[in-house]
Amino acid sequence: MTELTPTDTPAGPPEAGPPPWINPTIQQQIGWRDGDIVISVPAKSGTTWTMNIVHQLRSGGDADFADVYLEVPWLEFVPRPEADLAELAAAFDAMGHERRRAFKTHSAPGDLPYIAPGTGPDVRYVVVVRNPDEALASLRPFIDAHSDEWFALWGAPKEAIIGPDMATFFAEMGGHMVLGNFAFVAAWWPLRHEPNVLLVHYADLKADPDGSIRRIADFLGFEVADADWSTILEYTSFAWMKAHEDKFELRHLSDPPILDPGAMIRKGQVGASRDDGVTPEMSAVIAELGREVLPDADAYRWTYEGGPVPGS
Repeated sequence: MTELTPTDTPAGPPEAGPPPWINPTIQQQIGWRDGDIVISVPAKSGTTWTMNIVHQLRSGGDADFADVYLEVPWLEFVPRPEADLAELAAAFDAMGHERRRAFKTHSAPGDLPYIAPGTGPDVRYVVVVRNPDEALASLRPFIDAHSDEWFALWGAPKEAIIGPDMATFFAEMGGHMVLGNFAFVAAWWPLRHEPNVLLVHYADLKADPDGSIRRIADFLGFEVADADWSTILEYTSFAWMKAHEDKFELRHLSDPPILDPGAMIRKGQVGASRDDGVTPEMSAVIAELGREVLPDADAYRWTYEGGPVPGS
């Protein structure tokens, strides 16, 4: 087991990129449209939940969809090593016009094209952020829950990535991965006042799902009938999503299966990172390095605590 002190720096390379089935360059090739919705969230920070929220708002409540990833495609996802990236981008462009498109991405401006109001199509960005300790706690179990067949397809060394325990994972890879949360906020923070950008904190979404989902609906311009709200709140609840977790596990995107059953809708808790092995020493390392990546005091505090977004 790797021991950490508050001054230790994770040993993995800061420039370590995403796994091979995530290619951020695909989204650079997309022709954007008026009304497009981009759900921009770091890994393990509420992405799937937000995808479902947007889908339920757009549909007025839908219990019959097969896979949320068919309803809200993932801009960076590569389904097989031999896939043609231009063809993947073309499939997004070929999507119908009968409803607004919504997309998932783990990218922030830089890798993700951002279109400022008045400079092109009217694209809305829903940005969700989670306490970095909680994201780290969820990250290792999630990677471990990718199927062995999926790792074999890509020739990726699963055991070398997850390590024998959380401390090893953190020191060798997870620490740098979670630092991406701070870089993600740093990229979006200057745009927080833009009318087409909405910053939402996972803790606020958990504490007040009704108010937060209504805020997202207002931002996106979805007019929801009063009679539909109870249905939407039910279908976006943790209990409903857990009971229908087959709808959220990318089961229709590739063969072999990407995830083991139960991988995506796991706990969704706030303030429980210690239960998954994130020690105070790891938290101290994350906090220290995070201040270097995100020196703005308001942005740094908001990344951990949520609440009203300063200056928005």
